Amino acid sequence: MMRRKIEIKRIDNATNRQVTFSKRRRGLFKKAKELAIILCDAEVGLVVFSSTGRLYDFASTRQLLGQQLSGLDVRDLQSLENKLETSLRNIHLKKDQLIFYQIQELNRKGSLMHQENIELYNKVNLLHQENIELRRKVYGQGVNEHPTSTTVRDSILNTENEDVPINLELSVQRDKSETPSIG
Repeated sequence: MMRRKIEIKRIDNATNRQVTFSKRRRGLFKKAKELAIILCDAEVGLVVFSSTGRLYDFASTRQLLGQQLSGLDVRDLQSLENKLETSLRNIHLKKDQLIFYQIQELNRKGSLMHQENIELYNKVNLLHQENIELRRKVYGQGVNEHPTSTTVRDSILNTENEDVPINLELSVQRDKSETPSIG
């Protein structure tokens, strides 16, 4: 079966255009690789921008990998070394930048967590104080008369006093003779 020659023109359907672009891009990169590595030992660089703005690139890297250096003179080797050093500096800068951004993000998250912990601590302390006040009202006791009147902060910071319970709710006991009436 022979391949037909097709007319080269813009493909109107966006989906068909994207599929054709992908197929032809793969074929183009395959040919570039063959030229650079297999067939001609040529230095090949290929840059393709898609319609969406995505960049696709290929570059032969045999010399950058230290292969096929026998045909190079001192000036070419010096140029190659300078390229490698520049590339290495750029890689280090990019890596340092990414690490710096990650550290900033972790510091930001740590700060948010610390702030949230402070807010939760204040809420627990407030609930504890309300519990003490409710106990005082129900039982008619002073704040210092109840054994659980230590603040949450004191019980958290004082590890020797680990047995002090933190009661966050008030339970009122009813007499057995009291039954709720309906109506």
